[in-house]
Amino acid sequence: MQNAKDSFYMALRMRLAAINPNRTILLRGALRPGIFVEEAEAPYAQLPNDVFVLRWLAMGIEVNLPATMAAQECEVIYQTCGTEAFGGLDRGRQLSEMDEELVEMLQPFQTPKMNYAMQPAAAMLTQVFWDEPQFAPVQAQRDRITRSAKMVIYSYQEQGE
Repeated sequence: MQNAKDSFYMALRMRLAAINPNRTILLRGALRPGIFVEEAEAPYAQLPNDVFVLRWLAMGIEVNLPATMAAQECEVIYQTCGTEAFGGLDRGRQLSEMDEELVEMLQPFQTPKMNYAMQPAAAMLTQVFWDEPQFAPVQAQRDRITRSAKMVIYSYQEQGE
C-alpha cells in the first residue's frame, strides 16, 4: 500500500502547486507545496496553520477479487487563524478557500501508481483511486478553526508489493 499512499500524496502535492502556488510550507529547510504526510515528518505539538496534513487511518484488504485490492482511509486535516491583515476575522473565508482547494486537488479521483522508492520514480501498471471526500463539521478552538475530510484510497496490489 506504500506505493499507493505515496502516489496519492504526490498527486495532491502537484495539484496543489498548480491550484495555489502561494500555499507553501517550510519543512526541513525546503520550501514545498503546503501539504505533507503526518507520519513522514517530525511530530508537532500543534499542527501548522494554512496547510493540509494527510493522516493515514484504518486499512483493509479484499482478496476475493482477481487481484488483491488494498484500501486505506485517509484524513486530510487543515486549519487557519485567518490573516493578520484582517485580525483573524477572515478565518471562515480562509477555511472556505482551503475547502475549495481540497475539492479541486482530489479531482479527478485517480492517479497513476508510481514507485517513489527509486529515482526517478517508476510508473507501475495500475491506478490509485479514491472516494469522494466526507467533510467533518468545523471545529473552533480559540482563534483557530479546523476541518477534516476523509476518503478511502484504493489500489490493486502488483507483483512485488
